[in-house]
Amino acid sequence: MRALTFVPGKQGTLQVGEVPDPVRRQGDLLVHGLALGICGTDRELTAAEYGWPPPGGERMVIGHESLGRVLQSPDGSAFSPGDLVVGVVRRPDPVPCGACARGEFDMCRNGQYTERGIKGLNGYGSELWTVEAGYAVRLDPSLESVGMLVEPTSVVAKAWEQIDRIGSRSWFKPHRLLVTGGGPIGLLAALLGRQRGLEVHVLDRSPVGELKSTLVHDLGGIFHSGSTLPDFGDDKPDIIIECTGVGELVMESMTSTSAVGMVCLTGLAPGGRTHRVDAGVINRDIVLENDVIFGTVNANLRHYRDAAAALAKADAEWLERLITRRVPLERALEAFERGKDVKVVIDLTADQFSS
Repeated sequence: MRALTFVPGKQGTLQVGEVPDPVRRQGDLLVHGLALGICGTDRELTAAEYGWPPPGGERMVIGHESLGRVLQSPDGSAFSPGDLVVGVVRRPDPVPCGACARGEFDMCRNGQYTERGIKGLNGYGSELWTVEAGYAVRLDPSLESVGMLVEPTSVVAKAWEQIDRIGSRSWFKPHRLLVTGGGPIGLLAALLGRQRGLEVHVLDRSPVGELKSTLVHDLGGIFHSGSTLPDFGDDKPDIIIECTGVGELVMESMTSTSAVGMVCLTGLAPGGRTHRVDAGVINRDIVLENDVIFGTVNANLRHYRDAAAALAKADAEWLERLITRRVPLERALEAFERGKDVKVVIDLTADQFSS
């Protein structure tokens, strides 16, 4: 079968080639790969910024934003041939730590977890793949063309769960949400914010009138074109979900929420940059207003299920517009080229696809 592979730790090794068919173990699903979403993590892996191959191997199948259709399923499982599924990315560490032992493997405490297509396990970027039935999530058939969005949405679903848990420390009824960054994570965060009935604002450098602004408008949100936080006056956001990793925006967000507000950091910034800040002002603002700043990454099973449910409720045409480019597997390297795309998807089923 064909797969998209690379050598972790070595640049310029990404290629489409033949690899052995996966061996289905007891309890596994055999899945026909339909599509694969590409994100910044994949580009960082191919740039040799990190990545760990499977034991005993050099090359690794890349890909963690999966979508496939079940070909074979274990007897007595909750899955049947023909089901549309995605595979969970992370697996708990073998020790396990306390969090992994309780199914909270997205909160692993010792770093010994593994991840499909990232750390120690082959990913989902192949025409066939297997996944343990316990780490697969069935999707509504309506998500056949956009189901690869479940994985990034799971990260957002986890963020919202954490916001709810933190908010439960006292009375908390948020009204206004600001999302910084109009990429896939930011737009999906805005989608879930609108599904919760919040007034949603999205900040991005894209000009008004281009795709990102129209996607926000069509959600019923308010788009702000710029690189600094908009001035809300006294009526500040109750929640800021920061999706850019830009240092200036991170620092600005810390003092820009309403009292008892929250800043959720999802973006990652490269190191080596310094920013002049007034630490005293930040400290006083956070302490005197009982604010919370937290980071979040990855997801566990319930977050995938929440994500699948949220996407099934969303407008299908709106979700389709998030995917701005599709390429066939044979031209998969084009999907790693940076451009003005919102989301790039590799079609694993077609030899030719009009991009």
